[in-house]
Amino acid sequence: MPTPPLDRRLWLLYGIILLDVIAGAAIGPVMPEFVRGLPQPQLWLSIGTGVFLGVQLFSAPLLGRLSDGYGRRPIFIISAVGTLLANVLLLPVRAGLYFANRASDGLTNGMYATVRSAITDISPPERLFKNLGLEGAIISLGFVLGPMAAGVLLTSLHVPTALQATYVVRLAVGLAALNIGLTLLLRETHTQRNGVRGSELRAELGRSINPLTLWARLQEKDAANPGIRRIVLTQVALTLSTGYYFYFVPFMSLGELQMDARSISYFFMFFGVLSIALNYGFYTYLADRINQRRAIVWLAAVGTPVLAGYGLVGTSKVALFVLVFFDCLTLSLIQGLLEGLLARRTTEADRGEIFGLNQAFQGLASFGSTLICGLLSVLDLRLPWVWFALCLALVAVLARKRKPLPAAKAT
Repeated sequence: MPTPPLDRRLWLLYGIILLDVIAGAAIGPVMPEFVRGLPQPQLWLSIGTGVFLGVQLFSAPLLGRLSDGYGRRPIFIISAVGTLLANVLLLPVRAGLYFANRASDGLTNGMYATVRSAITDISPPERLFKNLGLEGAIISLGFVLGPMAAGVLLTSLHVPTALQATYVVRLAVGLAALNIGLTLLLRETHTQRNGVRGSELRAELGRSINPLTLWARLQEKDAANPGIRRIVLTQVALTLSTGYYFYFVPFMSLGELQMDARSISYFFMFFGVLSIALNYGFYTYLADRINQRRAIVWLAAVGTPVLAGYGLVGTSKVALFVLVFFDCLTLSLIQGLLEGLLARRTTEADRGEIFGLNQAFQGLASFGSTLICGLLSVLDLRLPWVWFALCLALVAVLARKRKPLPAAKAT
């Protein structure tokens, strides 16, 4: 049968993701400036990241449920406006406003459950892994272009060190405003909308802030469609390990490497370009042709010593870049595989809810991992890498469970 034409809304979704990540990634290298005057700045930076990720515990299921009831487009618009307002909070470089930004931006960052739901809505089965994998490549591209834009801005305008954070935040505000325009252009992807009553919304919020209730809901979904729980738990373990993405900035700026904002920007540019190329090739030509579960096991097993190695780089930037190369070949490829496996087990009626639950558990895992990482970093900046490596090893253990994944339910 001929392959159906690519839905043009997919490219607009990719554009929305790209701008959102660019704005967030551009700010990343200057975040240490907001807490530099505080005692134990690496701990406060980790706490801010933990707040950003932790509020998704309730925002992701809530936004996912709303997107099932009212459509994906309104959630994108609300999230884009929320990101703009959160970035405006950073214009005065103050520690208190940094924490306010982390909380408010985390509330609307729950939209990524809606993003994955929208991509699944318009993806035929034969393109599902590829389209979700390309989402990962787009996110990697954002991590390249964000620091690149910040680096070009600071270099071309010869911005003094004291003003670098302010200039980069202004750039992020402009990008967030542009993203609102893109969300307004998006046509709806979800056709089975039936609204959400106020009582249902309050109940959803109450359930979302209770981890035990979230677990019970996950159990219900798994009972109706076996395999969902195991995929989510594997993704939780992966999230515990990928907390190192957020730890890179304090590790490189406050540790032995002593890298400044410009050097950190160049590092993320290298990381992102390599990740884009490998993700695109992997998800375009390989992901649909391999046993995804076995691939996760091997990628996690080989990636574990890579994470441990980051803690041993000392002052060697060469060693850091070599490890990043192997990082992109292994654990950086896992996320899209897990998202594809989960997407195959959703239906149009509950897709936003399931992706929301998944992101909520990821938010809870990220919050816990970030706090553990912050506490360990107070003792020694190298210790968090031991934690990240152990969590990635757990991914391999969970993915190789003897019972095979059951067949996906028909959508």
